Amino acid sequence: MPQFLLELFSEEIPARMQAAATRDLERLAGAGLSEVGLAFDRMAAFAGPRRLTLVVDGLPLLEPKRKVERKGPRLGAPAAAIEGFLRSAGVGAESMVERDGAYFVLSETGGRPTEEVLASITSSLVGSFPWPKSMTWADGDLRWVRPLRRILCVFDRKAVPVAIGGVVGADLSEGRRFTGQTPIFRARDFDEYREALAGHFVVLSAEERKQRILDGARALCAGRGLELVEDPGLLEEVAGMVEWPAPLLGDIDDRFLDLPPEVIRTTMRVHQRYFATSRAGELAPYFIAVANIEAADGGALIAAGNARVLAARLGDARFFWDEDLKVSLESRLRRLEGVVFHDKLGTLFDRALRLESAAKAIAPLVGADPAAAALAGRLAKADLVSAMVGELPELQGVMGSYYARAEGIPEDVALAIGEHYRPRGPTDRAPTAPVSVAVALADKIDTIVGFFSIGERPTGSKDPFALRRAALGVIRILLEGRIRAPLKDLAAICGAAGADRGALLAFFVDRLKVLLREGGRRHDLVDAVFALGDDDIVRVVDRIGALSDLLDTDEGANLLAGYRRAGNILDAETKKGPLPKGEPRGPSGSPQEEGLRLAIATAQANVGVMTANEDFAGAVRELAGLREPVDAFFDKVLVNSEDPAERDDRLRLLAQVRETMGRVADFSRISG
Repeated sequence: MPQFLLELFSEEIPARMQAAATRDLERLAGAGLSEVGLAFDRMAAFAGPRRLTLVVDGLPLLEPKRKVERKGPRLGAPAAAIEGFLRSAGVGAESMVERDGAYFVLSETGGRPTEEVLASITSSLVGSFPWPKSMTWADGDLRWVRPLRRILCVFDRKAVPVAIGGVVGADLSEGRRFTGQTPIFRARDFDEYREALAGHFVVLSAEERKQRILDGARALCAGRGLELVEDPGLLEEVAGMVEWPAPLLGDIDDRFLDLPPEVIRTTMRVHQRYFATSRAGELAPYFIAVANIEAADGGALIAAGNARVLAARLGDARFFWDEDLKVSLESRLRRLEGVVFHDKLGTLFDRALRLESAAKAIAPLVGADPAAAALAGRLAKADLVSAMVGELPELQGVMGSYYARAEGIPEDVALAIGEHYRPRGPTDRAPTAPVSVAVALADKIDTIVGFFSIGERPTGSKDPFALRRAALGVIRILLEGRIRAPLKDLAAICGAAGADRGALLAFFVDRLKVLLREGGRRHDLVDAVFALGDDDIVRVVDRIGALSDLLDTDEGANLLAGYRRAGNILDAETKKGPLPKGEPRGPSGSPQEEGLRLAIATAQANVGVMTANEDFAGAVRELAGLREPVDAFFDKVLVNSEDPAERDDRLRLLAQVRETMGRVADFSRISG
């Protein structure tokens, strides 16, 4: 079947936009083809520094014909309106039918050559492409991420006639610029295109470019007894900057090796896009750069040039380091008075005072020294006005810890300053040292409570103040450290009086669901446990784990079904009037009633003790013991007995089943 090949060749596409661009290219092309009924076998998209490419296999030569129904004017409309409708539809009055108070016509469309349809889809795709940022040129007729220079547009090995913003489609593309020359080549299908690109020093696939970088960098490191410091984010970015990746090894000037290793690594990463290397777990005096050319000398000259540029950058870092060491963290605090955190939440100095108070109050809950926690909270933001952090904001907190150690501040305080932003994301570790935990919790909860108090909550996909990340950080710190600190208590410490505490708790519940879902746990159990009013995250998750294990068994599934059956009966009876009060009567009922009564009595006693001791696995095992007597009860006993006393007694039994199970969770909130 024929193939469609499209390449949109432009000036440099920012690396950060390329992955999303491939997804958008496939999505828009797929939607365009679907709209006209063009089926295909396979579609793939690729992105690189200067091109977006789409290949679609298995398209037909003609657009399929299809029936289209159009609704026209209402019945009784003026003749002129009806005539205009018929003209626009291209049919006569005999094709018009009456239905649902209006005129309709059924017409046939389609049948165009596929290349004509593809030209239209391509023009529409380019015109509506959702670049985060784009440029306008060609007298304002064309918007693209950067000026569009070429369009390779081929179907069934023939060029498709398309023109966009003065750029005319053809079967031509170009390879990597080399020694001032731009090689032009012809491509009439994807295999020919990909082979020509490789022959002109372009690797089309981003995944292949990333693998080449990794393989080359690891080989260079192995030759020197080094290890590559893996950095997926940097790898993604560099792969989007080069078309023919050629890793090379360079030296870091020994003069700078006494700088904090984070300064060296961040300078290399942020300013130069170099990869760091290590030896025995420590930063090694070498870097990996990725050139866009395989030089005749193996890259020695390029590496030497990169090393000189890095030395200049590290010279700046040395100056910042030396200057920052002349000023104490405490003396920097007053400079925070001139930095606004938020116009409704005060300055960074105000925030430092809040963190000092909150960390001191949280300290006893996490086993930390209150005085140390207070000092760390007070100084945590002081490095934000340092020269180094001004140049490399990624090092906030980290530099504060170095400056604290240089001043002779106790290690637990210095460590807490360095760790109070952690965990920064899902792959970052959470702090475990008590003082670090106190300050990290204070920092995150103060942020969440503060913005909730002024009505700045996340909405949809928008979360400008990273409150979701902060909440996940709080949850991870509590869970990984098994810290018994109820959320309401933590929020109260951080001044939640001005915030909606119900909304705050619901926000944390949603974040816990996300975390559990990512960990493969049943997130629908979160509501069932939180409904009990418990907000101790450790205890909540322990309950959820025990419940999840039970409900993954046939016994648990059947018990849940029995609970729902009991609940449905009780809910129906409640609509008729109040349920009967009191305890079920003595052993005068059926054997099944008596068996259920005894099972409930045993479960109530044991579940109460076990939940008090936080043995939730034991508590759910006790609930599992109700499964057989509940099944037997529903199998042999008619709840709605003609004897009112008997009926009331059986309703009391079902109410006890619900109450007993409700000591572990609200089973009515469990799905599945």
